[in-house]
Amino acid sequence: MSALTWMRDPTPETSPLKRARLAPPPSLEGRTVCLFDIGKTRTREFLDRVEMRLAERNIRTMRAGKPTNAKIATPETLQKVAEEADVVLIGLSD
Repeated sequence: MSALTWMRDPTPETSPLKRARLAPPPSLEGRTVCLFDIGKTRTREFLDRVEMRLAERNIRTMRAGKPTNAKIATPETLQKVAEEADVVLIGLSD
C-alpha cells in the first residue's frame, strides 16, 4: 500500500477513487500533524491558531498547502505530506 492511499486528494477528479476511511489515531502524542492550507482567505490565521494550541501540547506540526484555492496541490507537496505527516488537518475558512 503506498503512502498516498490513505490521503484524500482534494483536487477536482473526473472519477474519484473510493478509499476506505481509516480510524483516527487514539492520540496525537508522538505524531506529526500537517496543517494544510488550501489557499482560501483567513485559512492561514486559523491554522496559526491551531498550530499554537498543538504546540502548547508538545505536538509536532508541519505546514503544507496549495498556492491558491484555484490551483491543485502539486504531486510533490502531496508526496511530502504523505511521507512526513501522520495526520492531516485541512484548513477551510468559508
